[in-house]
Amino acid sequence: MTERLYLRRVDPGRNMSRFYVLAIEPNLFGEFSLVREWGRIGKGGQVKQASFSSAEEAQQAFMRLARAKQRRGYY
Repeated sequence: MTERLYLRRVDPGRNMSRFYVLAIEPNLFGEFSLVREWGRIGKGGQVKQASFSSAEEAQQAFMRLARAKQRRGYY
């Protein structure tokens, strides 16, 4: 199970060009990792990873973060 969501937020008036990527990936320990990457479009981004014991927990965190980013103007 690998789920991935690409979001971006572009506002030329504010010189804003950002991306946000969410992905759920299995890890070597039988858990699931929620991997987040964000930064300026065209540049390398920062990465953060959180592990969850079940796919359902990872999915809940994935959806919570996706909704939060969409409320902030990412599409």
